[in-house]
Amino acid sequence: MKILFYRIYQFCIAMPLLLAATILAALTTIVGSMLGMSRSFGYWPGHYWARIFCVLNFVRVKVSGRENFDKNTSYVFVANHQGAFDIFSIYGYLGHNFRWMMKKSLEKIPLVGYSCRVSGHIYVDNSTPSATRLTMETAEKRLAGGLSVVVFPEGSRSRDGRIHAFRRGAFQLAMEFNLPVIPVTIDGAYRVMPRGTVLPRFGTIHLTVHKPIYAPEGGRHELSHLMERSFEAVASALPQ
Repeated sequence: MKILFYRIYQFCIAMPLLLAATILAALTTIVGSMLGMSRSFGYWPGHYWARIFCVLNFVRVKVSGRENFDKNTSYVFVANHQGAFDIFSIYGYLGHNFRWMMKKSLEKIPLVGYSCRVSGHIYVDNSTPSATRLTMETAEKRLAGGLSVVVFPEGSRSRDGRIHAFRRGAFQLAMEFNLPVIPVTIDGAYRVMPRGTVLPRFGTIHLTVHKPIYAPEGGRHELSHLMERSFEAVASALPQ
């Protein structure tokens, strides 16, 4: 019975409000970015939009480890990818201005796709070597400008809720700019909205922000070691 009332609430109240919030956030982002304020408008409208998504769907997000980063420092954040609510939990509750590295297919979402492009989020296109190179160049420009990026190095949402092998792209960026990598563990998003479902369930998502992984003093990151340490950190806060 509780689930039935929850679904009625979602269709009759939450979904219309979320549609309105999405349109408003996208338009605000577009206008602010076109006025030359993309650094702020590429983050804050989406930040509050993500929080509204969680609140209206009765999804609680608990965060630990925010003390592990400096808000004025650039990082490459890498997180496991359990489900669609990973996006809302990180955007709404991480507490650091950043840009997403996201699938190029998301650019097709009406209004939202365009707002992400004009505000500086990075669409990942691996269709050809030249497209991959352009993606990396765009990411490098964002990092050079002092912003951080958030990447799901698994590449796509987990089908079983478990963590899977990481891809190299995010770690190559960290090496290129000699930036610290911050692993982030997401636990609970798979239960809230697993891959293949349309509507979320109420529940709690836990974000664990781990300590930064810095390059050796006076040296640079070593790719395989960086990937291994990041994977181990993320996995350490997941249930066995």
